[in-house]
Amino acid sequence: MPEGVDSIDESVDSGSGWEISTTLNLFMNKPVDEKDGDDEPDVGPADLSTAQRLRSKPNLQTSLPALAALLVSDKSDHASSEEALELLGYDEMDLISEALQDRRRVGSEFALIENEYSVKASKKRIKAALKANAAQPMFSGTANPEAPPVYPHVYEASLGKHTVSAYGPKKLLPIGTTQEDEIMTEVIIPPARPIPPRLTERLVPVSELEELARGCFPKYRTLNRMQSIIYPAAYTTNENLLVCAPTGAGKTDIAMLSILRVLDQNRPDDRAARTGLGSTIRRDDLKVIYVAPMKALAAEIVRKFAKRLAWLSIKVRELTGDMQMTRAEISETQIIVTTPEKWDVVTRKPTGEGELASKVKLLIIDEVHLLNEERGAVIETIVARTLRQVESSQSVIRIVGLSATLPNYMDVADFLRVSRYAGLFYFDSSFRPVPLEQHFIGIKGKINTPTQKRNLDRITHEKVAELVKEGHQVMVFVHARKETVKSAMALKEAVLFHDESDDFDPTGHPKWELFRREISTSRNKELKELFDFGFGIHHAGMLRSDRNMVEKMFEARAIKVLFCTATLAWGVNLPAHAVLIKGTQVYDSSKGTFVDLSVLDVLQIFGRAGRPGMESSGVGYICTPDEKLDHYLDAVTSQHPIESKFIAGMIDSLNAEISLGTVANVNEGVKWLGYTYLFVRMKRNPMIYGIPYDELADDPQLGSKRTQLVTTAAKKLAAAHMIRFDERSQGFTITEIGRIAAKYYIRHATIEIFNEDFKPIMSEADVLAVLSRSTEFDQIQVRENELSELTALEEIIPCQVRGGTDTSQGKVNILLQAHISKAYVEDFALVSDMAYTAQNGGRIIRALLEIAISRKWAKTSAVLMAMSKAVESRMWPFDHPLRQSGLSQNLLHNLERWADDFLVHELAVQSAAELGQLVHLNEAQGAALLRAAREFPSAKITYALRPLNSSLLKISVRVERAFVWSNKNHGSSEPFYIWVESHDGIDILQLAHLSFRPTTQHLTTNFIVPMQSTSSAHYLTIRFVSDKWLGAEEEIIVELDTLVMPTSDIVLTSTLDLPFLGFKALRNPILERLYLSRHYGMNRLQTQCFFTIYNTWDNVLLSAPTSGGKSLLAQFAIWHSVLGGGRHNLAIYVTNRKTYARTFVESLDLFRGVETEAQLCLSPNELSKQTPRACIKVTTAPTLLSLLSTSNSQSIMSALSLVVCDDLESLDSIYELALSLLLQATQRHPVRFVGITASLTDPSDAADWLRAPPESTFRFLPADREQGVITTTHTFTIPHSLSLFKAMAHPVYTAIRAMPPIESALVIVPARALCRLVATQLITQCAIEMEINGFLRTANDRGRMEIATSRLRDHTLEDYILQGIGILGDGMHPPDRTLMLEMFADGILPVLIVPREMCWMPLRAGLVVVMGTQYLEYKRDETGAEDRQVSNYSIHEVVRMQSFAVRHGMMGRFLLLCQAEDRDTFVRFLNQGLPLESELHESETLKVWVQERVQDGAIKSKQDILDVLSFTFLARRLKSNPTYYDAQPEKHEEALSRFVDSIWPAPASTLALLPPPAPDANVSV
Repeated sequence: MPEGVDSIDESVDSGSGWEISTTLNLFMNKPVDEKDGDDEPDVGPADLSTAQRLRSKPNLQTSLPALAALLVSDKSDHASSEEALELLGYDEMDLISEALQDRRRVGSEFALIENEYSVKASKKRIKAALKANAAQPMFSGTANPEAPPVYPHVYEASLGKHTVSAYGPKKLLPIGTTQEDEIMTEVIIPPARPIPPRLTERLVPVSELEELARGCFPKYRTLNRMQSIIYPAAYTTNENLLVCAPTGAGKTDIAMLSILRVLDQNRPDDRAARTGLGSTIRRDDLKVIYVAPMKALAAEIVRKFAKRLAWLSIKVRELTGDMQMTRAEISETQIIVTTPEKWDVVTRKPTGEGELASKVKLLIIDEVHLLNEERGAVIETIVARTLRQVESSQSVIRIVGLSATLPNYMDVADFLRVSRYAGLFYFDSSFRPVPLEQHFIGIKGKINTPTQKRNLDRITHEKVAELVKEGHQVMVFVHARKETVKSAMALKEAVLFHDESDDFDPTGHPKWELFRREISTSRNKELKELFDFGFGIHHAGMLRSDRNMVEKMFEARAIKVLFCTATLAWGVNLPAHAVLIKGTQVYDSSKGTFVDLSVLDVLQIFGRAGRPGMESSGVGYICTPDEKLDHYLDAVTSQHPIESKFIAGMIDSLNAEISLGTVANVNEGVKWLGYTYLFVRMKRNPMIYGIPYDELADDPQLGSKRTQLVTTAAKKLAAAHMIRFDERSQGFTITEIGRIAAKYYIRHATIEIFNEDFKPIMSEADVLAVLSRSTEFDQIQVRENELSELTALEEIIPCQVRGGTDTSQGKVNILLQAHISKAYVEDFALVSDMAYTAQNGGRIIRALLEIAISRKWAKTSAVLMAMSKAVESRMWPFDHPLRQSGLSQNLLHNLERWADDFLVHELAVQSAAELGQLVHLNEAQGAALLRAAREFPSAKITYALRPLNSSLLKISVRVERAFVWSNKNHGSSEPFYIWVESHDGIDILQLAHLSFRPTTQHLTTNFIVPMQSTSSAHYLTIRFVSDKWLGAEEEIIVELDTLVMPTSDIVLTSTLDLPFLGFKALRNPILERLYLSRHYGMNRLQTQCFFTIYNTWDNVLLSAPTSGGKSLLAQFAIWHSVLGGGRHNLAIYVTNRKTYARTFVESLDLFRGVETEAQLCLSPNELSKQTPRACIKVTTAPTLLSLLSTSNSQSIMSALSLVVCDDLESLDSIYELALSLLLQATQRHPVRFVGITASLTDPSDAADWLRAPPESTFRFLPADREQGVITTTHTFTIPHSLSLFKAMAHPVYTAIRAMPPIESALVIVPARALCRLVATQLITQCAIEMEINGFLRTANDRGRMEIATSRLRDHTLEDYILQGIGILGDGMHPPDRTLMLEMFADGILPVLIVPREMCWMPLRAGLVVVMGTQYLEYKRDETGAEDRQVSNYSIHEVVRMQSFAVRHGMMGRFLLLCQAEDRDTFVRFLNQGLPLESELHESETLKVWVQERVQDGAIKSKQDILDVLSFTFLARRLKSNPTYYDAQPEKHEEALSRFVDSIWPAPASTLALLPPPAPDANVSV
């Protein structure tokens, strides 16, 4: 040993606390006899050691004040001993005896240590410092160079004692710390020198904490020194924190203080008036996320926090691996402990678990120094995402980083947005609870040669034997699972050879016999053999029970030497006096070679050295090849700056951000990189990242470098078909496969493999082969000792394995099948690999399933659906389905033996006795089987074929629940897929994902199938597949042999190249003048139809695009009719909506100079009134039907000359019946009918119904619209939820920003309740882009808006209007609604958000955005229970919304945001026109009308009804499209007769026998 080292060891063993010992001057490179100016007398080692040990035990903290008083009291030693034993317990008997030997001196020294951080001592230091400062001159007269900044919370003993290298600070080693011989070189680093307390430093007593915090530190008397320093920042501020401190320094309690800060802030102001602290916390308003590096550490954190916070009723849960949390669990949990990868996955999801992110108030990242590892890229991703969320949501999310000591802690602080002066805390290794002596041993010999291995084994034996002989425990860390056994066996042989077995003998332990019996139950024979020699092994490949047993025995000191892997250092707090790292070569499966052990792993392992509260020192050894000695010595002592590993994971991280919608182009990608640690380090150390210094000088923010990184990553994603990259606009668009990869955490390299090997038709073996090639399994390697067991497993699994047992792909394949088969695996390393394979295999299969569904591959989707559930339930699709129902093994065995051929639904219809007899068991077992069969998910599926036109077939499907609901088995919902597939079973034609809920009795859905692809098919297949239960499937064949599609011989009206007519063609100067005041002239469609409309008396049907000028033609028809003179001067304008009626009347009010009168008639009386002059009566279909159902209808017939039927595309049963009755009533009167509708796919039957001749029937396509509308779509796969609209906000904001400044935007949302949410999201996007005026065009607009807001009744709308966003809704005050419409119409308000219900108002905008095409609908089933269902917008609604973007002479834009499966249907009808069918046969309208007419005697026989039906649109469509109405071709009269029979009222005698209707029933008799 070098000179002076013995004295260092003696000083450390003495536990001299924070006193500055002269023997530690070696570490400061001073002579041993040099003084530091400390004039206090020396303290005896034995006494101070006792006091130090008393003070270091956490479990004794609350008893120490009483013990100190006892030691200095006058009580006898005997009495004092008894009282001390009661205070501390019999486990501390030796320590008590030691203290009582010289009790008064120990007590006084204990008090001295306690008082060093007292208020009195702190004041004394402040006074001395002030006195010393006062004695210094104000000016020294010497100019000194500028000193580097000094940060207030950096505690580093060697601060300023560095040499500077290009790669970071470098500490000077003590003199004489190196030893060398023929087999090794050893460098010894003594413990760090303690830092004396600063002026204001004191330990914070727990009694001073608020009650909320005090209760969470129950066994603490004071916070320790580090915690006391950080306490003000952690508990009294919201500063982001970075705490760098050695392992065991108490960083977890800093996390607890920051959590308590959040809890305190989520308490009401009147908290003092309430009883019970837990009840004052608003638990639903907060979420705390604790990110731990490993699952084992996460479990430990959950255990600790749950125990300490239980008194506040705060729930702590673990979210790791593939675990899921239900909405209920998310709601009731306040603190979630997770891993970086899991939190990355969660925050990629917009719904479910992903909704957590919106409620997070605190994010704690433990071991943030992992930034230097490959996993560091994930930490960078989640921090960058959190920082951007803070900006986007304008919320406060506090970030607390906990780390080991770091050299470049300032860089990490900058990355976490931590203030260097307020939130940065750095504590060097002197703050370790147990001082650590470090030994760096360089093993001589060539790497991996037998000589070096022998030397390594010899050194390991010498060091371990020496430590064990001294009575210490040792942990030996190796880097492979099998190495734990090999190294233990090698050490055992060396111990036997040197006759040292007595030192290791564990039989003297008091509990050895008990432990010996316990370990004999293990299946691990090596573990049992080694235990007899005092050795143990521990690694992740062992069973959890074995690992727990080893940990318990090592902690009890029954095991002297524990051979383990590095996972133990990370996951379990199991310290020992000494740790030894045996070798530093670690196999990296991703690189296929050996690499150096991470320096962070070394630091973590060294952190396990020393037993706080039990020992006063610890020792750490690292044995490495001699050529690597300098690397580790320099790295551990100098600690190279940690660098970013983000570039390696950047491609997948960028894909995740594009999928989330947070990065939409290169520019946003560059901004995103600005939030990463990579950006911080590129500016600080550019050479490492290939950036010349002159480039950094020219571009300090590295915009070019970041652009290059983003562009390169985007091109790779585009090559893998994960995004679409428009290099011209630099924009990104996520593809379906990219979205799936982000959702399921699939690497882009794996997607490239899937692109090559994934096929439309695949078997189970094919799927497993593709899955096994995933790069996520690269770390699974084949070991020689596993080959025989893998071969045995291969023989019992059902699917063929490609690659056999010799490849990692083959091993993955075998293990996954073995997992499904529940095969017994003996090798404990294989057990671990199988668990990893199953966990990741299930996730990847789900991703493959969604890819197959997105590509509409029916066969592959069905196979993947089954395989996914097979992995989750650990059973094959050919196993009996009721294995999932929790039946006993005996019952399952008999079921498969005696009733395996029975289907589940066949079992469900039998009795319990019959089932018991069937399976050769009793009736009780039969009842259990019956219950399981009835609860097994099944459905009764019925369908109806509804052809829409010659090429489109609508299949209306009703799915009726056919099982008994069980909350235990089914939970809150039972999801399932239902799709229509082609006759060959290859293609999915359309698909829906639905869910049964406890109250759901049936669901309906519609599939629209193009028939061109199935023209030669005789059938289609409807497939029902449960998303959770294997075997829960139904298949329905849809026969097409009898299907009759409508004819396709539809004549389109070609647009003619005619000169546009002027209003002189009206031949009425007054009309000409009035029209010219508002219009320039007629457009193309008006010109082409004008002659027929205005100059003939033919009935007309005009099918033209919405907003194409049809209303003007309706006015022309009216003027032609009422201004022609004569007694027939009444025109009726009929529409289906009051809004349209009011709008049309308002348009006619402008023509008051014309000798006519326009009346809005919303009641039968108003409509039937006669007028002496020409009159235009505007009414609705219900009003017209009410009039025609009375005798007053004849009063208008004599004067009626024209009926304009507008809005025929929204023809419903009331509208159809009203027009049919009018057609019947006017058949002997010269009444003209003009029908106006949006573009229809087939208007011929509508024209025939209105008696319009072919030459007066106009059928224009939507594309014939004169005004251009650019229609674009943006699809989503997020279910209908608030998260969907949050995800939509970014593309909507981008579209609004892209429109010209003079334009306005209309945003349509599904419900009024969503208006404010969407407005808030748009304002948030403005804040992110630093648009302080929101969407206002100029600064002057704000002044105009402030004036406008003064007129508001609802002042909560002010904030939105001042940002240029208006909100319209039914529940608004009428003046507020009028004000919004005025400002929007005048162009003052750039953005207006309206709900779907108001899409029938006359609005126009340069940009129309439809945010979602689904809405929530509440329906009651047959039992009266209310059920919530998601319904789709009608096609008519979407077409109407598109018309808002049509403006005269200007281009409009229409952006449709919808579900991916609905896009094709909407686009098809927007381009081709709408289908129009009768609804008369499906509604109660005609039936009620018939019953009323029978009662009043108007209808006397069924023939009267047939006469009415002959005037209906239904009668025409029965001929053209019989299948739609469940009729046979050429038998439409028979179908009408059956229909009449169904609606003909029952005889009065029969009605009298029926029970009376319920009081609230809507029944007419």
